[in-house]
Amino acid sequence: MSKMKIMAEFLTFLKENKKWWLLPLVVLLMLLGTLIILTSSSALAPFIYTLF
Repeated sequence: MSKMKIMAEFLTFLKENKKWWLLPLVVLLMLLGTLIILTSSSALAPFIYTLF
């Protein structure tokens, strides 16, 4: 499955089941995951740590 198909299926699920409160949680988890990946394996880590 492609990533776009998974996102479309998730949005369809949210629309049909009226679970829009899940969207901010998923976005937050994706942002935290991206932050963890960036801090653990790149030279950008010192710059990201200064944001907090």
